[in-house]
Amino acid sequence: MRALFVGGVVDNSEMDMDDGEPPVHYPPDGGGGHSRYRLHQLGLRADGSTAYAVYAAPDVAGDEVERICGERDYARRFEAATVREAAS
Repeated sequence: MRALFVGGVVDNSEMDMDDGEPPVHYPPDGGGGHSRYRLHQLGLRADGSTAYAVYAAPDVAGDEVERICGERDYARRFEAATVREAAS
């Protein structure tokens, strides 16, 4: 699974994550006092596995995350269907 980041100091960065359920926040351990990125979208392959997870900085509005994801066209790039997650 690929983690994709929107906003903050790691904007447009990517990293590999273990397959399975992506954490709701990244980093999942609290970030050492730094604001954590929140899960906003998942991209699922036809077989149901997760292709990507989009995380956004806490100061980025949900509508802006959707716009940026559309511009970056993650769903096409990963050949996946976008699932919008409720950020918590």
